[in-house]
Amino acid sequence: MASNVSDPAGGRRPVIGLTTYLERAVQGVWDVRASFLPQQYFDAVTASGGVAVLLPPQPSAKAAAEVVLDGLDGLILTGGLDVQPELYGAPRHPLTDPARADRDEWELALLAGARERGMPVFGICRGLQLINVAYGGTLHQHLPEALGTERYKIGGGVFAENTVEVDAGTTLAGLIGAGPYTVHSYHHQGVDRLGEGLVVTARTDDGLVQAFEAPGDDYLVAVQWHPEENSADRRLFLGLVAAADAYAASHRGVTA
Repeated sequence: MASNVSDPAGGRRPVIGLTTYLERAVQGVWDVRASFLPQQYFDAVTASGGVAVLLPPQPSAKAAAEVVLDGLDGLILTGGLDVQPELYGAPRHPLTDPARADRDEWELALLAGARERGMPVFGICRGLQLINVAYGGTLHQHLPEALGTERYKIGGGVFAENTVEVDAGTTLAGLIGAGPYTVHSYHHQGVDRLGEGLVVTARTDDGLVQAFEAPGDDYLVAVQWHPEENSADRRLFLGLVAAADAYAASHRGVTA
């Protein structure tokens, strides 16, 4: 297993943007909507040699995304509530989360802008699902109904452990190795029809897509599990930070 790093060699550290929730938050006398993301996400970035920048949903998403992306070297689409099924032309399941149209619009704008620039992108859980939808794919809205299993979300804020099979010869295998790999799961939705041009890189034994990537020179890796929950193995974050470092070197003329 690769060890974590606290700093890359040299000067400038790659700047990694992480999308956030915009939800109700209560602290002391305050009860407001606030930008929110569990600390595990940005700890994983900083422990892997990156600088973490939080990206809450913003109005005029496309224009704002262009400005934000100018200051980033890599993008993480994080976990959260369900992608709205209206985006992939499906009727809403009774157990699908209420729509977060502002977040969907913001993340789709960031993803489109990052892909146009060739910026490295890493999708986590909801992030994988959003990328799949952006590429024309669809989602199972409730896996216990679609697959007959509760194995991916046991509830109560407790992450389930599942074993995925990573395909050899993929970017993902280059990061964590091919073969069986134990992951932390917390989701009730998953990939149904795969988006156009995406390549599956890991599945569970029930056939559910657990990871995919986009072929070509630009870095796009997405996983259905929560690697930020495994502080002993930062290899997926190390991979993104390394790709962001290379992006910075080629697009900004600087190295980390």
